[in-house]
Amino acid sequence: MASQTLHRSFLGDWFPGELLLREETRNHLTEEANVRAVSKASVQIFSGPEPSLLADAVRDRVNELVAEQDRALVLEELSGEEYTIEQVVDAVQTPPLLSERRVVVARSFNRFKADELKPLIELLNDPPSTTDLVVEWGSGAVPKKLVEAAKALGGEQTKTGAPGTGRARSGWFQERFDTSEVQLDASARQLISDHLGEDVSRLTGLLQTLEGVYGIDAKLSEAEVEPFIGDEGGVPPWDLTDALDRGEMKTALQVVQRMMGAGDRHPLQIMASLHSHYERILRLDGTQITNEKDAAAHLDISTYPAKKALTQMRRLGPEKTRRAIKLLSQTDVDLRGKSALDGDILVEILVARLAQLSR
Repeated sequence: MASQTLHRSFLGDWFPGELLLREETRNHLTEEANVRAVSKASVQIFSGPEPSLLADAVRDRVNELVAEQDRALVLEELSGEEYTIEQVVDAVQTPPLLSERRVVVARSFNRFKADELKPLIELLNDPPSTTDLVVEWGSGAVPKKLVEAAKALGGEQTKTGAPGTGRARSGWFQERFDTSEVQLDASARQLISDHLGEDVSRLTGLLQTLEGVYGIDAKLSEAEVEPFIGDEGGVPPWDLTDALDRGEMKTALQVVQRMMGAGDRHPLQIMASLHSHYERILRLDGTQITNEKDAAAHLDISTYPAKKALTQMRRLGPEKTRRAIKLLSQTDVDLRGKSALDGDILVEILVARLAQLSR
């Protein structure tokens, strides 16, 4: 009796068994509410010009959606040139069988015109709550109505593309190294980053090759990676102008060779980059500008490249700046037929001479 009184005084009118039952009921209702909250359709659109980067983004999203479920039961993929928009609508409307949800992936979606998407967009106004739709659009603009339909369901358009330059590109590489199935040491990471350069689309294939050869969690150094690295990738034009500004002839020649080789840049394209670089320096020469902010305003560019142009203008001085412009003009004429030498050779000669000016 004393015990019963104690329970009543501590728990009010609820006995321990009754309290437990009430708690279980509350938990069950909470779980049901959570299921209802998350059980809704989703749409994610991926677009971008680089197929391999686009495929990587789509694969990551699909893996996230499928998670631990049976892919054979959950996932339906539509690809190729023959599937119709009606088949996509039918796939989205199909209820899951022996699974909680369905994931529908529609690839190369940019082959459909905007007006052909009308049946799908209408369905997305009130879609089945058990379907997740992943659209691999490809290159080109995504119709506004499709993007709006995705956003209305809490989705979005993700634009994939090559990473930026400098820290952005380095960070992009490091992210993928960190999530790789193999453990790359600092030397291996540096080799891959330097070797691939702008050709970042090759990274996924390279990592998959290394995983297949060495196995998951293998610790790899530069020596293990080098046999699989392949040809060097292209490099951005500022790698060339930076080397020229430092007077590093060997580096500048290596960079320009990669630009014309793996980068597949025509000599006249490289000339355009060099003309732009030295024209900025020439426009600052003879002015009284002493800071990057005024230089940026004068050149109508951002402060970072303006600072580089101002620094190089001071390093070269008027005489060497005019000499650089003369070398560029002469090479331009030679590339257009005056010289019998190949364009690659003419550009390499020019690069060597420009690098000498900064020494």
